[in-house]
Amino acid sequence: MKYGVVMFPTDYSIGIVELGRAAEDLGFESLLVPEHTHIPASRRSSYPSGGELPREYSHTLDPFVGLAAVAAATRTLKIGTGICLVVERDPIVLAKEVASLDFISGGRFLFGIGGGWNREEMEDHGTEPRLRWRILRERVLAMKELWTKDEAEFHGRFVDFDRAWAWPKPVQKPHPPVLIGGDAPGTLQRVVEYGDGWMPIPGRNPVPLDQRIAELQELARAAGRGPIPVTVFGARAEAEAIEKYAATGVSRCLFWLPPAPAEEVLPLLKRHAQLARSFA
Repeated sequence: MKYGVVMFPTDYSIGIVELGRAAEDLGFESLLVPEHTHIPASRRSSYPSGGELPREYSHTLDPFVGLAAVAAATRTLKIGTGICLVVERDPIVLAKEVASLDFISGGRFLFGIGGGWNREEMEDHGTEPRLRWRILRERVLAMKELWTKDEAEFHGRFVDFDRAWAWPKPVQKPHPPVLIGGDAPGTLQRVVEYGDGWMPIPGRNPVPLDQRIAELQELARAAGRGPIPVTVFGARAEAEAIEKYAATGVSRCLFWLPPAPAEEVLPLLKRHAQLARSFA
């Protein structure tokens, strides 16, 4: 099993480049970062975890800018979004960003995506929340055309463009892995249709994770696909939990780090690394 970390990179936390270098030096496979372009002050959408929305949600760096800096400062660390809000981005521009980051990192990008939860945030980008899953699907399919075809075109309800050229192409073939986050209704079907992996957050679904993973793999078999990798987003940093994840076929565990100064984050990062090494 692979091990990585997740942190909101902010304007007040440990620098993302310092974090990336430290994670690589300690043997972590990957570093993923969340995304919020902004947080509408109305706060009509309640925080999914309950209570007040944490400060970091409105202070996070742009993921592609931050991850490009990490890519330039590291050699082996995989970098990724956890998650990129595809429904808040132009798909042609986003396809270029993903391909460019995969290119400059030498094929180290993990494209974690999701539909998001903040309805006002989506609306500010012109996205109707009730349509977000259909919009996300078309944008992912359109981006795959741009990544894999020398002359791409796509004609859908939400994405429509004639024959076009777009380089660079991603280093990873056919494209960086698309990891679909969350566990909302229909998520597993989306993973099987156009995803390369599933990235659930433990505890967000009343059905135990091992049962959901079994359901995913059964859907994959029925669709003629092989086993689909599962990344646990926000894995419990406990030996018992890691053992259970491994037994259920999880391929990657991502540990949360607080968006805090280096003196708080680095000791925790080292403890997580020691835990991961104990299962190597």
